[in-house]
Amino acid sequence: MRALRWLCGFFLAAAISLSAAPDADTHFNQLGHRLMCTCGCSQVLMECNHVGCQSSEHMRGELLAAMNRGDSDDQALAWFVSQYGPVVLAAPGKTGFDRVAWVMPYAVLLLGLMAAGAVVRLWKSRSTAAPAVSAGPLSPAELDRLRRRIHEETGI
Repeated sequence: MRALRWLCGFFLAAAISLSAAPDADTHFNQLGHRLMCTCGCSQVLMECNHVGCQSSEHMRGELLAAMNRGDSDDQALAWFVSQYGPVVLAAPGKTGFDRVAWVMPYAVLLLGLMAAGAVVRLWKSRSTAAPAVSAGPLSPAELDRLRRRIHEETGI
């Protein structure tokens, strides 16, 4: 009983600590990972490793200013899209035509599996060639003729 209470208390404390609101640094980092650096490095904003990259420093400052203004995540992302275009987003949106980017990989995988299944079914349904039918055992005269020919050709 005591172990059960201790276990329940442990899980309750873990749930409370996990559900606590993230601090500002964590939130800044999470939001920065949803944006791409515009310097041409094709890296996530928080992962841009160019020494002295002007784009990432400037964009991080803009992100920090948006967070200090109290903008929601959607508002901050919308502001970045209005300034830099939709290429600034690390992942496409989930509305409108952007849904195609989320659906296409699964659709291509499904079509590929269906095509592979159709090819396998086609291969299995093909008839196999019937083996050659033997005329039966060779007569002793035919066997002697084949042996002489083998001796002539091989010299043994």
